[in-house]
Amino acid sequence: MDRRHRSVLTDRDFRLLYTADAAGRLGAQVSFLALPVLAQTVLHAGLGQVGLLSALGTAAFLLIGLPAGAWVDRMPKRTVLVAANLSRVALTGSIPVAWVCGVLTLPQMYVVVFLTGVATVFFDVAHLSYVPHLVGADRLVAANSTLTGLNQAADVSGRGIGGLVVQFVGPAAAIVADALGFLWSAWCIARIRAAEPSPQHTATATPRLWRDTAAGLRFVLGHPMLRALAVKGVVTNLAIQLCQVSFVVLFTEKLHLSAGMLGLVLSTGGIGGFLGAMVAPAVGRRLGHGRALWIVGAVTGPFALLTALMAPGPLLWVGAAGWMVTIVQTGLANVLAVSTRQTVTPAAMLGRMNATLRFLLTGALSVGALLAGLIGTCFGVRAAIWTGAVLLAINWLVVFCSPLRNVRHLNELRG
Repeated sequence: MDRRHRSVLTDRDFRLLYTADAAGRLGAQVSFLALPVLAQTVLHAGLGQVGLLSALGTAAFLLIGLPAGAWVDRMPKRTVLVAANLSRVALTGSIPVAWVCGVLTLPQMYVVVFLTGVATVFFDVAHLSYVPHLVGADRLVAANSTLTGLNQAADVSGRGIGGLVVQFVGPAAAIVADALGFLWSAWCIARIRAAEPSPQHTATATPRLWRDTAAGLRFVLGHPMLRALAVKGVVTNLAIQLCQVSFVVLFTEKLHLSAGMLGLVLSTGGIGGFLGAMVAPAVGRRLGHGRALWIVGAVTGPFALLTALMAPGPLLWVGAAGWMVTIVQTGLANVLAVSTRQTVTPAAMLGRMNATLRFLLTGALSVGALLAGLIGTCFGVRAAIWTGAVLLAINWLVVFCSPLRNVRHLNELRG
């Protein structure tokens, strides 16, 4: 059978990468809950300290996200993936060890969370750059669909599993599961046999870090298709964060609903994203890769407006259904947009391109959170939700007004 028509999971090396992703993401979801619970229950941290702990987890993307791409382009990607995972094993493992010894402190947790974020920056950038080498251009969309589906499934179920683990074994012991997940992930990736092209820059080459970093930024912003995908991704992330942060205030202060109900509503977004990722290859073939990005966005985006109507009773579930339909476009875009980015970017530039996009998209999450607070304070929480919903309803226009508008197949983008 033609390998293009076989599931990518029949490939041993991709199956190892998939298993590594599953182990790492499940462990990370456990720590997502275990770390703040540990800080609050054992170290008696206040709300501001817990907030700082959460912020430090993504701060590395803003501080080193851009130069990380230049570094990754100089190194073998599989080596970076294994090293990043082993670093995360040591860092996360230090927390339960310190707790057992009675020497755990908040400053240690701050340092661990930040340095784990640094390792995650390198892992994410190398991972996005490694997939095209591992599966080849003919199965890139299928591979991204499978990996994105895994990510969305983790968003739906991972935190629920994490909550149960924290509840039954305690937060410190639960963090051991995170370290073990990273260790298993490192072991799986180390067993991958596929060769990858040698990097054009070596670690001993004359440092041109900032010149290479600037070249990656210029490449993304100067490429009409990458620029359109970057702008759409920034608008989407900013809008989603505006809504999600505002949902927390809406549920707790306005609707007086439980955190469990909030989690249930937010999980509908994970379901929508999962569905979008699963149908992305078929929709891309049917409508065309570029056309699917704006057509699906135009159809699903307006459903975001229903979220601003949420109130106790039927309107709550109308809003939740609107959120689920809206996030379908995100799951689909995470497959088709990533595959497009990987296709139009030369192999030697993949690390810097991915780092630039991660920097911009993660920065948009931070800006969205700040805007949610600003708009909510000045005009009310529903005004913040309306703002995010309107942006989600119209973000497809970015692709519609770009050269991607009529692209039907990734082969059209290959030089």
